[in-house]
Amino acid sequence: MPPRKPAKPSKQAPRHAAKKAGTNTAKKTAKKTMPAFTKPTEATVKAFETAIDGLAGVEHRSMFGYPSVFLNGNMLASIFQDRIMVRLSETDRADAQTTAGARPFEPAPGRAMREYVELPTAVVAKQTELRRWIERGRSYVATLPKKTKK
Repeated sequence: MPPRKPAKPSKQAPRHAAKKAGTNTAKKTAKKTMPAFTKPTEATVKAFETAIDGLAGVEHRSMFGYPSVFLNGNMLASIFQDRIMVRLSETDRADAQTTAGARPFEPAPGRAMREYVELPTAVVAKQTELRRWIERGRSYVATLPKKTKK
């Protein structure tokens, strides 16, 4: 008996491969990258430190390598690059965006952190206004469940 010839490979992909791959394999999503972490200016660090000075019950920590403050284990405010962001209630976020010119905080483009806004430089330059937004953030974060260290 002569040896069998090997089967010829199919020119079509198996049906199950099409299901797994999806119907439109040509569409690719753009890869989002984190921006380079840069140092904040001395003015930003001084404004942040002055605004959080004497804030009751906060814990000073580092987040992403930048100064930040936590309350009951929840992040309240932080510097990121040369920006200051604060965690606010839904009502305060809306107010900050309409009256102070704040915008949603995005550590990477298109990746906003829920509940956090980036305060504009005009607010950061006015110590009383910056302190007022951080105090409003403190009031909100105080209502959140306490986080325990792992």
